[in-house]
Amino acid sequence: MHQNYYFLKQLAESLRPQVVGLRCMECFSQEKDELMVVLAQARGKHNFYKPFYWRATLRPEFGCLSFPADFSRARQNSIDLLIELTDLAVVDVCCYLNERAIGIVFEKGFTLVFKLFGNRSNAVLFKKNEVHSLFLSRLVADGNLELSSLNRVLDQSYEAYQAVNYDHRKLFPTFGKVVNSYLEEKLKNVDLPQTKWQVIKATVQQLHTSTTLQISTLNYQPTLSLVPVGMLIKAHTDPVVALNDFYANYQKINHLDFEKGEMLRLLQKKIQRTETYIAETSRKVIEMTESTKNEELGHILMANLHQIPERLDRVELFDFYRNVNIVIKLKPDLSPQKNAENYYRKSKNERIEIEKMTENIGLREAEVMAMKEQFAEIEAAETIKELRKYLKSNLLTTNNIAPTVEQLFKRIEFQDFVILIGKNAKNNDLLIRQYAHKEDLWLHARDVSGSHVLVKYRAGKTFPSSVIERAAQLAAWNSKRRNDSLCPVIVVPRKFVRKPKNAADGAVVLDKEEVIMVVPMA
Repeated sequence: MHQNYYFLKQLAESLRPQVVGLRCMECFSQEKDELMVVLAQARGKHNFYKPFYWRATLRPEFGCLSFPADFSRARQNSIDLLIELTDLAVVDVCCYLNERAIGIVFEKGFTLVFKLFGNRSNAVLFKKNEVHSLFLSRLVADGNLELSSLNRVLDQSYEAYQAVNYDHRKLFPTFGKVVNSYLEEKLKNVDLPQTKWQVIKATVQQLHTSTTLQISTLNYQPTLSLVPVGMLIKAHTDPVVALNDFYANYQKINHLDFEKGEMLRLLQKKIQRTETYIAETSRKVIEMTESTKNEELGHILMANLHQIPERLDRVELFDFYRNVNIVIKLKPDLSPQKNAENYYRKSKNERIEIEKMTENIGLREAEVMAMKEQFAEIEAAETIKELRKYLKSNLLTTNNIAPTVEQLFKRIEFQDFVILIGKNAKNNDLLIRQYAHKEDLWLHARDVSGSHVLVKYRAGKTFPSSVIERAAQLAAWNSKRRNDSLCPVIVVPRKFVRKPKNAADGAVVLDKEEVIMVVPMA
């Protein structure tokens, strides 16, 4: 929450009386992704009173401001920056409405903005409304910023809350992860939207007025917060002192705590996601099991074939399983017997789907048990050597512990069908080996290298020609035939695609082949 708008608002108010009137003595960098701004009251050429140090740490994994009481500039590996600000007086410190940014306003229309956007944090020097220079030039998009656009006026009324389906995260993007986790805990047992709204408004009021700044341990890392979360380490009332203490606590994290915390957070996240999948899939299996089965509907139709006229789109018949009349949907272009056969076919697919889901639930439950055992082992590690040995022997890294489908493949939804696109040869291999069902549709541009594309099978649904054409366009676009006017694309069920032993990543053999011509399109 050290990057949060509500905290930065308090920080700006605290800094303003301390730095307004001071002049910029120098700006320099001697650490990668770290900018130091030295402000002081001048008392003569090359001579000034005790300086005020403003440090901006802007690493991708950690962006934070801090204000050390003293700082010695290195004689080597130190570079002067932002020389335009030299000797300019500070006229204000401002926080931008509903934004994670704080700025030092200087004379002559210069404003140095510290944009604290997570892994895109940067220091941007504006001259009037336009960008004058960037501290981190690799963040090229920051060159298009306008100073006036940093203030965001948001409608945060109850009507707006209703308009976003009572999702406070959409209405208050300024909350961030810490406040959202705090609020979700407070709202867990609240059902009425009006009552939820009162809790949210009370929290906003607390964020605006709280004078207690808490440094706590949350998810194995120090956290600075205006609301009570995690395990309290220390509380402050001065935002500058609180931020300095938070920065010191973060820097004190040793390698063991850092690596252990990183792995435990990822494991915890994957356990929660897997448990959610188990709960949702179990609910779906129960619903499918308890609903009127397609096989029963087929039996009811077969028992009443003589009573069903041709060309009906629905018919009301006696359900001898439940002793009530029910309405059964029919396809008018099929005979009553063919409609019954259709329900029997759906029933077979339904059974396959239930079996598959039940099998997946069992696999995921075993995964959760294994992950919980890993969690306990990692938590118990007492030395960095012991931790790394365990991680290596169990093939655990921050890269492989919790990959999502979205991280692995490009995912597109089209007409209620999910289309997955491989990103590279190894990824293509993973797609067909671990993420494909035999009834999925596999597509690939013919005779050239390119992405494997899968259209995920939906039980009881045939693949519409429009979906096949769209997937083929994507396969053509993600291949070396992208610039062709027409591209031949292979379309076959996944069950006809084989991976030969010792074949290169992404290489396959087809037992059947059908080709369609499409225009490549993203």
